[in-house]
Amino acid sequence: MASPKKSALFRLHWLLLAPIPLAWCVVAHFGLLEFVENRVVDWRYHFRGPINASAKVAYVDVDSISVQTLGALPWSRGYFAKVARALIERGGARAVGMDFVFSDVGIPDGFDTGKFIAGNKELGLYLWRTPSVVVAAAYSAAVHRDEHGVITTREFPYVFAKDLPPLLQIQPPELPSFNVGRTLPFNPPGVGLIDTVGGGVRMVPLYANTSVRTYYSMGVELARIYYGVERDGIKVNEQTLDLVRPDGTTAARIPMTDHQLLEINWFSSWLDTDRNPHASFSEVYAAALLLQSDKENERKAGEYYFSRPEVRSIFDGAVVLIGPVDKLLQDVAPTPMDEAPEPRVGVHGNVFKTIVSGQYLRRLPEWGAYAVIFGLSLAITFLALAGGARAVFAKAMAVLGLVMYVAAAFELFRLSNIIIPVVAPLGSAFTTSFVALVWQIVEEQKQKGRIKGMFGTYVSPALVDRMVDSGEEPKLGGVVEHITAYFSDIESFSTMSEKLSPSLLVELMNEYLTAVTDILQAEGGTLDKYIGDAVIMIYGAPLALPGHAHKACVAALRVQARIAELRVKWTAEGDKWPEIIHRLQARLGLNTGNAVVGNMGSHTRFSYTMMSDDVNIAARMESGAKAWGVYTMCTEATRSECEKVEPGRVLFRALGKIVVKGRATPVPIFELVALAEGATEANRECIAIFEQGLARYYARDWDGAVALFRRSEPLEVNGPGRTTGAKTNPSLVYLDIVATFRSEPPPPDWDGVYHMKEK
Repeated sequence: MASPKKSALFRLHWLLLAPIPLAWCVVAHFGLLEFVENRVVDWRYHFRGPINASAKVAYVDVDSISVQTLGALPWSRGYFAKVARALIERGGARAVGMDFVFSDVGIPDGFDTGKFIAGNKELGLYLWRTPSVVVAAAYSAAVHRDEHGVITTREFPYVFAKDLPPLLQIQPPELPSFNVGRTLPFNPPGVGLIDTVGGGVRMVPLYANTSVRTYYSMGVELARIYYGVERDGIKVNEQTLDLVRPDGTTAARIPMTDHQLLEINWFSSWLDTDRNPHASFSEVYAAALLLQSDKENERKAGEYYFSRPEVRSIFDGAVVLIGPVDKLLQDVAPTPMDEAPEPRVGVHGNVFKTIVSGQYLRRLPEWGAYAVIFGLSLAITFLALAGGARAVFAKAMAVLGLVMYVAAAFELFRLSNIIIPVVAPLGSAFTTSFVALVWQIVEEQKQKGRIKGMFGTYVSPALVDRMVDSGEEPKLGGVVEHITAYFSDIESFSTMSEKLSPSLLVELMNEYLTAVTDILQAEGGTLDKYIGDAVIMIYGAPLALPGHAHKACVAALRVQARIAELRVKWTAEGDKWPEIIHRLQARLGLNTGNAVVGNMGSHTRFSYTMMSDDVNIAARMESGAKAWGVYTMCTEATRSECEKVEPGRVLFRALGKIVVKGRATPVPIFELVALAEGATEANRECIAIFEQGLARYYARDWDGAVALFRRSEPLEVNGPGRTTGAKTNPSLVYLDIVATFRSEPPPPDWDGVYHMKEK
């Protein structure tokens, strides 16, 4: 259970991280991420692909071919009357929308007035008689002159605008005007707004309340005609705009954002001719002219055009939009489904499809988006900060969580037309987790320093780094671990101490202990303690150390090699050191088994150490090595574990089975002779002959044993006359034991075990 102090610190960390997702919420609220978020929405459109609408929309394009054929714009408005009449009466169109504001603004001075008025009469008269045609009105011309020549500014009357003037002061949009030579021109009844929010292709205002009347968007007007709804059947509510039939039934209920706006659902790219069939204005106009010809064959040619299956499939039952598509006319913009700018007349077609198909885009409310930002940030940061054995898995899950969120956003859009925010939640989750990770790294560096302070004097820097990387806290108290215990002691240290001054003794021990400790720690050992000249090491704790017996054996033989180098060095230093230092030898003992390891002692003073019977046996291996005439000795448990790691790397020699003083269980013991790469033929021959003699010894073949031990003795590395201070070796020890058994034979149930009389 976490301490109150740690719990309070944990809560404080999360509290200090909270401003990061809050900042992302503020940035999102003020629309600073809108451009990037829209790009991500576009990717969702491309992932979803084109979809079908429940109503057909076709386009009659005022394209470059039409301009080349009919001349530069503006054309006589009679052209549009002829095309609209032919589309409805011959083509079977249910409604026609014209993406042109037929105002007097922009009519060149040199334009044929008579032709202009004649065209106005033709189109105006047709519009009054035909309720299924809608022409455009717009607020897009922000600056204009009124009928008195006064320059005024026309702005779209958004209901959520803070500076919205009173209704009586709100001007109508730029409306179609048909000057027919009278004092006052007249306006047609079928008018639809073509304004979009910000001039873009994503949002359209569905209506505009003005001092004159309420005007509705082109898409709403076309849907009204499609459903057979009268103009007074359009009902604006708080959250919806309803199209109500004369019988009182609701044909369509259009949800609105900010009480006025609709987000357009784009159904396909402009060039998807299966879903957006096209015909050139000049082509339809030519057929319309033929229909009005006095010549029967020409009228039949016009009728034939509209009866052709490929033409009939375009217009029959369709809502037709007439608009400029030539890029030179500059009425183009990129869409969510088109990277390149495409004609903006497609906006009105997709608004109509959105309404009739009912496939409205839905977004989370603002509070829901904020909840997503905080929730995702919390989840990803929690996973990113997870430590312990599953730290890597948790961080992988954090990355996977972000990927899954993005995948969910794309799938929700594809399946349900739901748009959830992506940029702000991902940005918040990433930055929050990044700051938290930096914070964690700083904390871990402090923790690393603390651990190094605690264990730096016990273990090698490499092992300290492993402890830090593992994320394991040093355990207080004792825990049972499988370890290899290492004991070493300098032979005749008391005599050496008598011959050295205190300062030289300190210098000698510092050099000796540094040399051997560096080797032992380099192999992964943990320093238990120094006791005078004695060195006690633990292999396998405080962290698990795979192959710890093997590492301890290699370390022991490397220590003996280093001591030999030190003897050469000290001898070369002449009279600085007495002769006994030139002959310095150390005995080493090892055993592998279970031990209780941990920080042990009092509450005010403790040390990291190990305790168990197996640890005591390791100490007996060190002290007992003297009795067998060797300098490095281990148990069968250590030899067996060592051989599992790298068989043959360490040369062992079986020394027999003994019962150490104070114990009743026999322990097979072995000498560590040399590392395989440094072993000589004499070493190998000595081991082979000696172990044959040992087999004869166990078989009570005293004569055979003596003969073999006498052959192995000259091959021994240590012994009287070979190693200064050495009084015996294993071959001599067994010659003495055999001599004793010859005079005093062991009992019949003797199992070859030798009982040591000293520690």
